[in-house]
Amino acid sequence: MTATDQGSQHASTSNESSSIYDLGYRHYEGARLGRRYAILALYRESLRAAFGLGRSTGAKIGPAILITIALFPAVVQLIIGALLPFDELELVRHDDYYNGVKFVLALYVGVVAPDVVGRDQRTRTLTLYFTRAITRRDYAVGKLAAMTTAMLAITLIPQLLLFVGNALASDDFAGHASANWDLIFPIVGSALFGSWLIASIGTFIAAQAPQRAFATVCIIVAFLLPIPIAAVLVEEIDATGASLAALLSPLDLVDGLTYWLFRSEAADGTIVALSGYAMSWFALAAAVMGLLCTGLLLRRYATVQA
Repeated sequence: MTATDQGSQHASTSNESSSIYDLGYRHYEGARLGRRYAILALYRESLRAAFGLGRSTGAKIGPAILITIALFPAVVQLIIGALLPFDELELVRHDDYYNGVKFVLALYVGVVAPDVVGRDQRTRTLTLYFTRAITRRDYAVGKLAAMTTAMLAITLIPQLLLFVGNALASDDFAGHASANWDLIFPIVGSALFGSWLIASIGTFIAAQAPQRAFATVCIIVAFLLPIPIAAVLVEEIDATGASLAALLSPLDLVDGLTYWLFRSEAADGTIVALSGYAMSWFALAAAVMGLLCTGLLLRRYATVQA
C-alpha cells in the first residue's frame, strides 16, 4: 500500500468517526427593549438588593430592624392619635424628626450601600453590565437612584405616618389635613433631599471599598465621626472658622436643610443652632456635598476596572 493510499484511508476513518451535534442555538427574534429598559432593570434589582429580597434571611434582618426603629416614633404617634382622646398631641415634630434618628440613618446606609454597590465588584460581574446596553454612567446613576429610593423607607414613610398620626389626634381629621397641607412639600422635599445626600455619600464610599465589612465601617465612621468633632469645635473652641465644622457633618446638614425647608428654627442645644449659621447655609452645603459625591461616584465608575 502506498503512502497516498494510507493517507486516504486515515482521512476516511476520521471522517466516519466524527459527529455533528445540534446544540439548539438560535438567533434572538424577540423585542430588543434597549437602554431604558436595561437601566430600569438595574434599578429594580438594586432596590431589591437593598432590602435583601431574593437573598438569605440574614440579608433581610439588618434593613428590617433599622426600618422598624425609624418607624417606631411615627407608629406610636399614629396609635395614640387613633386610640386616645388627645387633641393636637404631637410627640415628634416633623422638622425635628431627623435629629432623633440620625444614628439610624447612618447605620442603615452603612448596612445597605455595600450590598447595592459593592456586590458587583466583589463578584466581578461589572463586565457583564458594561457589555449590555447601559453605559458606565447609566450604571452609576441607577445604583444611586436605587439607594436614594431605599433611604425613603426611613425618611419619607415615617414623616407621612407622623402627618397622619397628628391628623388622627385632632378632632377633625379632614380639617387638620387641610389646614396643614403646606407641610407636604417640606416633608417630601426633606426626605428626597436628605435621602439623596446620604445615598450619594454612602454609594461613593461603598464603590471605593468592595469588601462589605470594610465598606460598612467606613460609611458609618464617615457619618458619625464628624458629629463629635463638630460638637467640640463649635462648643468648646472659640476660633474663627471653627463653626465651619458644622457644615462638614453630613447628618447635621440633613438637620439644617430640614429646618430650612420647614422654615423653622433649629432645636436648642443642637450643633445646627450653636453654629450660628442661617439654615440656608446648611441647605447650600448639603447641595454642594451631594453634587460632589455624585460627581466622584460617576468618575469612579468611569475609570473602574470591569
